[in-house]
Amino acid sequence: MDEKELKKIIEQVLVEMHVDTAAAPAVVSAMSGAGASKVEDGCLPDITEIDIRKQYLVENPEHGEDYAELKFNAPCRLGIGKAGARYKTLPQLEFRAAHSAAQDAVFTDVEPEVIEKLGLMTVKTQCENKDIFLTRPDLGRKLSEEGVALIKEKCKKNPTVQIYVADGLSSASVAANIPDLLPAIMQGLQSYKIDVGTPFFVEHGRVAVMDEISEITGAEVTCTLIGERPGLITAESMSAYIVYKATVGMPEARRTVISNIHRAGTNPAEAGAHIAEIIKIMLEKKVSGTDLKL
Repeated sequence: MDEKELKKIIEQVLVEMHVDTAAAPAVVSAMSGAGASKVEDGCLPDITEIDIRKQYLVENPEHGEDYAELKFNAPCRLGIGKAGARYKTLPQLEFRAAHSAAQDAVFTDVEPEVIEKLGLMTVKTQCENKDIFLTRPDLGRKLSEEGVALIKEKCKKNPTVQIYVADGLSSASVAANIPDLLPAIMQGLQSYKIDVGTPFFVEHGRVAVMDEISEITGAEVTCTLIGERPGLITAESMSAYIVYKATVGMPEARRTVISNIHRAGTNPAEAGAHIAEIIKIMLEKKVSGTDLKL
């Protein structure tokens, strides 16, 4: 539709509304300006790219600069302002986007292409699908018969350290962190001359499945890199659970945990170096969890 046709339509509408048609050129100009072209080009900004640590929307604040400086230390939904008793539009849209990302992270599976690109074989637990995984946590702590057989067949026997990846409660965390996190751990352990077993991926895995994996592989230390339950700040956070000589049924206090591994938390590469150092200390002291003094 060209400008003349648009002007004619607007004039007809203005006549029906009993408005002076002399306003038509201004309306046409506003509709055909830069704002309209941006919408047609597709253009709304991606609100998920906003760093909420830098977002301060309170109007006419007292000590606003000091508050904004404090807020920058943690990605919290503070200082976002209000429109009357309600949230402003932008924070409300950000909240809904974060909630959607969290749901997607929990309810979707890791794409096979991601695992293939990482070069990891897939081992399954006794959960046949995501629904069973979410409603039967006990089955996510046990390997399937095929999974047990695959580990026995493909994995290195009695390694000093066995590392594996699990989706846990965030499929998004695997693609976001493992490409940097896993190589960083492997390189760190290699620099310490520590023997590492065959890494693999556990589909629909809970934390405690590492105990069975430890017994099957005979590893001295077992480390799982697993997706954390997502929140409204990030849906890509990952944790590392590390145990010295894990056994099925052992108390949770024996696990050492490094959490909040993601781009806005502990950087994956930095976390990898830290995990390798902890494993080294764990092997030296032969303990983990609350007994390990770092």
